Amino acid sequence: MKTKHLNFSMLFVAALLSLVVSSCEDDPTPLKLVSLMTGTIDLNGATSPTNVPVDPTIVATFNVNVDPATASTSNIIMLQDYDDANIAITVTVSGKTITIVPQANLGTGALYELSFGAGIESTEGEAIDPFQRTFTTTGTFAPAGAVAHFTFEDNANDIIGPWDPPASGIVAITYTASRNAAAGKAATFDGATSIIEIPNGDLLINTNSFTISFWVKTNSAGKTSGHFVMGLGAYYGLQYEIFGAYDGSKFAIQYQHATGTAAEDMYFPKDATDNTNGGWVGHTFAKKLTEAQMIALLKDTWLHVVYTYNAPTKVGTLYFNGEKMKSFDFNLWPAGDAKLGVTGLKYAGVAPEVVNKFALGFIQSRDGTLWDNEPWGGYDFPGANHFKGQLDDIRVWHKAITGNEILLMYNSEKP
Repeated sequence: MKTKHLNFSMLFVAALLSLVVSSCEDDPTPLKLVSLMTGTIDLNGATSPTNVPVDPTIVATFNVNVDPATASTSNIIMLQDYDDANIAITVTVSGKTITIVPQANLGTGALYELSFGAGIESTEGEAIDPFQRTFTTTGTFAPAGAVAHFTFEDNANDIIGPWDPPASGIVAITYTASRNAAAGKAATFDGATSIIEIPNGDLLINTNSFTISFWVKTNSAGKTSGHFVMGLGAYYGLQYEIFGAYDGSKFAIQYQHATGTAAEDMYFPKDATDNTNGGWVGHTFAKKLTEAQMIALLKDTWLHVVYTYNAPTKVGTLYFNGEKMKSFDFNLWPAGDAKLGVTGLKYAGVAPEVVNKFALGFIQSRDGTLWDNEPWGGYDFPGANHFKGQLDDIRVWHKAITGNEILLMYNSEKP
């Protein structure tokens, strides 16, 4: 009898253990993040990294296989912090990993948030606990999407696009310390013969919306004329000059409209006016600076200059050191004026008068004949308006960057 009870007890215990083991084996493993990396940079550490490249390939590794049908751009989202812009990404699932790649380069020096949201599951149906991680891209701040960037680190090459000048297009340029250590070096112009000539410059400005940004520092020592800081066929494309008295400056830019092209100045002198105080009807804003204030900005000191043209709104805006200085609106031009129909920028130069080389240090390249015999406008005249000073970090976008982006860029790069 005792033997029967013992056998029954042993069978009961064995069955119970089998049930427990079977139950444990059937429990799915929770889906957990193991690592989040881009190259050798840990995005899952205790501190948010600040050295992420602008073209990261981000790999999230989990403890079990991920169901590919549950992970997509609907629940994996990358946001740009300063404006909450949703960054276009591709998401690929393979086994235990999810790979996230931005579809275009990110901005430099910018904070981003990567979110893994509800709905991501393992192949066993276990849902992830949603989480977010942040990171900052390397460098000083600049909006994404630039088509050209000239940094002048011992050369005049474009570090983004194809606009490298040939050796024959670089004359009397030296590379010297820029506005701060982080900025490295700047191109230095002697005010007599210095010039950089960049081929196919027309492709830099043939666009609807447009932004150009650069740092400039004039050198007034021994300089009695104005400064042609840069030019693409003069006003047939784009030019920027600083007046000889340092009491103002201007852009002259060619624009496309329905029946052709026309030039328009962003003229910003001392005591500037707009349509609220006696200025031109199309000038919507002008910051009124005294002569002394203007000279303090333009003479012998680093200045951050940005010009934007927003094609959908037809508004052009000039910024100095992150602050709006002047704006115009083509929508306010008088009835019947062709500029009411402006659609964007357009190079309209015709050789031999001007050619499509973007000149730094003068109003146009040496190949053009425009103003050749004018003592102020002919390149071969040493006393012409050759630029004397330094240029650094020239960037071009085929879009209008925002005032907030311009201020962030200035604060990130200022001396």
